[in-house]
Amino acid sequence: MAGRGCSCTPGHLNEDNARFLLLAALILLYLLGGAAVFSALELAHERQAKQRWEERLANFSRSHNLSREEVRGFLRHYEEATRAGIRMDNVRPRWDFTGAFYFVGTVVSTIGFGMTTPATVGGKLFLIFYGLIGCASTILFFNLFLERLITVIAYIMRSCHQRQLRRRGALAQDSLKAPRKREPDSLAGWKPSVYYVMLILCLASVLISCGASALYAPMEGWSYFDSLYFCFVAFSTIGFGDLVSSQNAQYDSQGLYRFANFIFILMGVCCLYSLFNVISILIKQSVNWILRKVDGGCFRQCQRRLLQSRRNAVMPGNVRNRCNISIETDGVMESDTEGRRLSGEMISMKDSNKVALAILQKQLSEMANGGPHQTSSLSRDDEFSGGVGAFAIMNNRLAETSGDR
Repeated sequence: MAGRGCSCTPGHLNEDNARFLLLAALILLYLLGGAAVFSALELAHERQAKQRWEERLANFSRSHNLSREEVRGFLRHYEEATRAGIRMDNVRPRWDFTGAFYFVGTVVSTIGFGMTTPATVGGKLFLIFYGLIGCASTILFFNLFLERLITVIAYIMRSCHQRQLRRRGALAQDSLKAPRKREPDSLAGWKPSVYYVMLILCLASVLISCGASALYAPMEGWSYFDSLYFCFVAFSTIGFGDLVSSQNAQYDSQGLYRFANFIFILMGVCCLYSLFNVISILIKQSVNWILRKVDGGCFRQCQRRLLQSRRNAVMPGNVRNRCNISIETDGVMESDTEGRRLSGEMISMKDSNKVALAILQKQLSEMANGGPHQTSSLSRDDEFSGGVGAFAIMNNRLAETSGDR
């Protein structure tokens, strides 16, 4: 299979390691590109803000006859008070029961806004053990939510697919009378496409974000765009902390608003988590496609080099012409009889170099055809089998993660 590495080299990579290294390289390029874009967008604004602050600090020092060191010392005390949860505006207490409940919710959901942090040694020590169990439990909850969500979406899409088949007349008339007997045969192997599931999750995430933004904008005094920005930062568990909901001391219909805030964040995190995992399937498919292209070209170069160097000694011309090189399968398709005869002819040679070359030829053929047949019981295209976490949950539930596709 593609991605198993070119067997011309002595230390070739297997499929999983090649996929891992390629994905790491792509993520590194993605990080470099993102850093370049954000630096171009935000650096000028940062310098302007710093210049304005220096001017204000100098004006304040002159007007109040204070030295720069005295003003900076006072500001450091204010920064310490800010880290402890003290604000100039009238905000809710950080460590009463409701504030602490909001804090532990941001901990176990891995949002971590950062506006509230433990200041005592006991609090920091307790947070380590509390977060260890809480984060693991929440990830398990998200995975179970994803499993049920994919199951519901697949059931709904399967029902819609059945209705389309009935409307087109693809299902027999007797299947309408006994659907339990006939319809499973007509829909055997059908699974929803990951693209439709991604579209449904995108629409659900957008609807939840728009509804939450319509609530946050008037209640928090934010613009609608800032509210959408907060929704993505919170629902994706990035949690910068520059905008945090439900932090003022008083709201209109305060209890109802805080309950709605909790529901929106819970639903948003679950939906966006599911969307991220579905998008990861598309990313993995793209990585596999790149590996197939790279490995196919590598295999063809190695085989061409091998045939040109030992054409008369290793592979006769008539046998070589029987090989069918296929771009789709990235391999050399030969019959078992020809393979056994060819291996016998090559290994019977007394030259050790020719025997080593024959063994290399056999390994190259096995790698091109998906490995030794006796150890390969799964489909070559089943790239999601044996996964963990979300990949294991979505295995064989979508058309792109099924071994029989």
